[in-house]
Amino acid sequence: MAANVYASATDGGSGGDSAQTRSGTGVRTAGSTIDCPDVGSKLTSVPEQARGEVDKELALLDEQIAKAYQRLSESAQQVRQDSGFADSAIMNPLKDKRAAALERIAIAVDRVGDRPEGLEALAACTVRDSGNQAPAQGDGQDADGGQQPGRQQEQGDGQGGQGGNGGQAGNGPVAADYAPITGVQPTADGPRQGTNASRGSFATDCGVNENGLFNSDNIIAAPGVTNGAHHFHDYVGNQGNNAFASDQDLADAKTSCADQGDKSSYYWPVLRLQNGTQERDATSPGGGIEGNAGEIVTPKQVTLTFVGNPRGKVTAMPRLLRIITGDAKSFVNGPANANASWSCTGFEDRQLKDKYPLCPRGSDVVRTFRFQSCWDGRNIDSANHRTHVAFTDAAGTCPAGFRPIPQLVQRIVYDVDAPSLEDGGRTTPLFAVDSFPEQLHKPVTDHGDFINVFDEDLMREMADCVNDGRTCGAGAEAEPGGTPEEEPQEQPTKTPEAPQEQPTGAPDAPQGGNAGGKPGDTGDGDGDQGNGGKGDGGKGDSGKGETAKPPERGGSPAAAPRTGEPEVFATPTPGGGTANAGEQGGSKDDAGEDTDGLGQSQAVGTATSAAPSPSPPSRTEPQAVGSGGLADTGAQLWPAAAGAVLVIAGFVVLRRVRRG
Repeated sequence: MAANVYASATDGGSGGDSAQTRSGTGVRTAGSTIDCPDVGSKLTSVPEQARGEVDKELALLDEQIAKAYQRLSESAQQVRQDSGFADSAIMNPLKDKRAAALERIAIAVDRVGDRPEGLEALAACTVRDSGNQAPAQGDGQDADGGQQPGRQQEQGDGQGGQGGNGGQAGNGPVAADYAPITGVQPTADGPRQGTNASRGSFATDCGVNENGLFNSDNIIAAPGVTNGAHHFHDYVGNQGNNAFASDQDLADAKTSCADQGDKSSYYWPVLRLQNGTQERDATSPGGGIEGNAGEIVTPKQVTLTFVGNPRGKVTAMPRLLRIITGDAKSFVNGPANANASWSCTGFEDRQLKDKYPLCPRGSDVVRTFRFQSCWDGRNIDSANHRTHVAFTDAAGTCPAGFRPIPQLVQRIVYDVDAPSLEDGGRTTPLFAVDSFPEQLHKPVTDHGDFINVFDEDLMREMADCVNDGRTCGAGAEAEPGGTPEEEPQEQPTKTPEAPQEQPTGAPDAPQGGNAGGKPGDTGDGDGDQGNGGKGDGGKGDSGKGETAKPPERGGSPAAAPRTGEPEVFATPTPGGGTANAGEQGGSKDDAGEDTDGLGQSQAVGTATSAAPSPSPPSRTEPQAVGSGGLADTGAQLWPAAAGAVLVIAGFVVLRRVRRG
């Protein structure tokens, strides 16, 4: 009977688990994260012949950090008991693994060019406070300012039910990550239009990913590596984008765009409601097991508009141009490359860079990405995926040697309510973007990706339209500044006092340690930040809307076999199998396992195989969120109650027999 009582009271999902445990995710945190130097951003020059191997090693570095963060999260108790545990068991092995990967990068570059200097200095990482402060012990709240739905705080751990970092999966977000949009000052207008400005716009309509195309790959940053992003992306446009897609695969793929001449790939991290829902990726890499938990929200509206330049004419984009805007690691990297922009319908003259917006009733959440709009005239990508494109300065002028191209303005609208921060999202759930595990779902990490696969004739038509000041394109009817269904109320949902600084829309005003802002620009008048697509500028030989065709990217991996299923949660390895981990760069036991859990050097295309697609009618199902309430625990006690009745009956029978 005692065993039954104990087993029932501590059964998973009933709230008896430790306050450090997060059901179904494997991610448990204690208010800390891991801060490693971003190697990719430092590699500004890598020979084309070495890029495949270098990209593979960069993806391995990301995997090592993710695994180290997970191990740190799971070891909160050991870290508290032994101050040297984190260094000896986690950080020093991580440094050794990183040093081995960095040496392989140096060797790969050295084979075909000049060996990069100083990489060894990037091996060491640190454990840093996440800034998600836990409440005073015994107040019954989590570190995010509210109690986890259905959970009771375990006394004595000092971390709260979230383990210090909040959220459904224990790695964010927290109340301080949100701010009311009504408290934000309107941003300044963009630069004035010059005499030669290209004032037109070209819109393309590619849907809202209603068919549910997702994966955790990133063909730009980690080609040939499954789960290279460690978080899930929404995809619209090109339907063939995965880690193993070649340029030809992208050209041959179907498109969700209304104009079939646009096979471009537009993708961004999914937004989730942390409402306890278990998505199909709950047990997949990049999904629940890496801290990306909750219900994926389909956008209410997506507008993709290409606008002109306030200083001159634009040049047509080269085919297969890749652009990443924003920085998925900006929580630890800092704001240098951050380009997040959060707002609400009816308030889009106010933008938040490092906070999620709390929108008034009747107003929807809006994410806006204004992509780089200056091109170096030669390259369709670069080693760090940034230096081949640039933003304009505050006056709308491109840097020397760059020419203006149509600027992609990507606007994504979500019908989500302001979360109830006072109870940790129990009444109205928290929302957040997917992120690398150690980035804690911070809003400043938001980012977008674009690959130009426009038909070249259609691209020239776009440039002519923009230069002529016309409004064109299959999506031109969509109103980019859409209004909410209800008139927004001036007073948003009540919020606690957790955010300690008044946020502003200025990019140079970081809040809570997470600055946003436009890469490479200062002040509010940055051309790429203004509303209405006025934000870019440039000089040079533009007016013809044409460009020399760059050489095709070489060394693309073989295409992965694709199924006809519309919903994708994992990318298959070519050949249908699962490759073995490489022999270099890590500790293994006799069975070839990674004994310290920090990741090995792996062949391109390793990790998971394709996940089976469940039946289409329902994409979600309820997920048990640890409760611990009396009624929940009592519901698990019936075996013990039945046992108690039998024991009592046995005593009664025994007593009667002995009397007889």
